[in-house]
Amino acid sequence: MTRALDAGRRAPASGRTGQVVVFLHGYGADGNDLLGLAEPLAPHMPDTVFLAPNAPERCTVNPMGYQWFPIPWIDGSSEEEAATGMQAAGADLDAYLDGVLADEGITPDRLTLVGFSQGTMMALHVAPRRVAPVAGIVGFSGRLMQPDLLADEVVSRPPVLLLHGDQDDVVPPQSLPEAANALTGAGFEVFAHVMKGTAHGIAPDGLSVALAFMRDRLGLEAG
Repeated sequence: MTRALDAGRRAPASGRTGQVVVFLHGYGADGNDLLGLAEPLAPHMPDTVFLAPNAPERCTVNPMGYQWFPIPWIDGSSEEEAATGMQAAGADLDAYLDGVLADEGITPDRLTLVGFSQGTMMALHVAPRRVAPVAGIVGFSGRLMQPDLLADEVVSRPPVLLLHGDQDDVVPPQSLPEAANALTGAGFEVFAHVMKGTAHGIAPDGLSVALAFMRDRLGLEAG
């Protein structure tokens, strides 16, 4: 049984829904942590609904925030608990995305996932296993979980943009090429951008690259 995800929502600036961006937050944060990104993006994507769900579980080490799944080296959970948690959260997110398509009245090719850290891990795990490809995946500061399973389990191959700070001391910067190599090997079109001088976060240059990627994949006119 899947768990419902509560989500913050920012309506399209134009009043018309043409596409949806779903933000997936990191470990210990919440949806509001990323929903603020809609502020600089909305003027360039006026027909876009921005959604930012909370992960399904309260975070073990930060009860004010949420987690998609446990992280053993942070919260002392087992590898089995982490794997089980990720699978459960994947089912929750999959069901949530089905609901978004229905509620917002869009097709999968008008949906983009933007993840940060653990949210990127979820996006890269769930989207390739959905039958209909989303418009694209933007992954900041994350990694590809279970890369050895991807080639056998992939169902759809949306384009992927990976971004990572070269000073990240939480998720190692080499996680980007590792994910890119596995995704490319499984037949994905992958783009990458390194945010120089950036730690575990989202720098302005990275957000600009993400905006250009989303506008291109959604076929939005230049401007």
